[in-house]
Amino acid sequence: MTTNSQHIPYIQKCLSLAEQSPPRPTNFRVGAILLSRKDNDPTFKDDRILSTGYTMELAGNTHAEQCCFSNYAAFHKVDDDAVASVLPVESGRKLIMYVTMEPCGKRLSGNAPCAQRIARTTTGHEGIHKVYFGVKEPETFVGESEGCRMLTEAGIEWEHVGGLEREILTVAFAGHENGAEEVRAALGDKEDTGDVSIEERRRQEALQPRNPKKRVMEGETSLYL
Repeated sequence: MTTNSQHIPYIQKCLSLAEQSPPRPTNFRVGAILLSRKDNDPTFKDDRILSTGYTMELAGNTHAEQCCFSNYAAFHKVDDDAVASVLPVESGRKLIMYVTMEPCGKRLSGNAPCAQRIARTTTGHEGIHKVYFGVKEPETFVGESEGCRMLTEAGIEWEHVGGLEREILTVAFAGHENGAEEVRAALGDKEDTGDVSIEERRRQEALQPRNPKKRVMEGETSLYL
């Protein structure tokens, strides 16, 4: 994992895309960006964004990477399956994808997993060179993630850009009945909130001793100043 700040702005852009996705209990809200990058350019100033996508941007149970490819294919007037044939091939440049979450390696719907879609771009073509993502795929729907393994097997580099995990997961789990608990579990948080309702927790908090300085500020007297 890297916390390279150079990549954070792109992960943040992906997160902004993810926030446009409708909250649903049966998926993760994810955002993706496809771009072309000049070799050995540490500034990224010559980056060219080719396409973007977010979960359920298009009709059906569509994932972010899937929508990103579909949008690019539609612009170039080819079928989704032929997107690799219209991806740019330029000397001294490589194709990069940023995504908030590790590309999925398995889908319950039977649709092609996103890692497989990315891998297909390299079949007979130069395709995508590297994928950067902000958090590993949680085990919520399909168990242990397989996306990184599939990318590696296809010869595609990948890198986890750390630093925004909580923000990404909070957006991803929006719409889930127990979203807050799922975020904590995915992060490995050890906080124990107890088996009590929100109302009961508020009642307990109200019974806690208040800060004496705060009471004075609110017009009450205190013997402890």
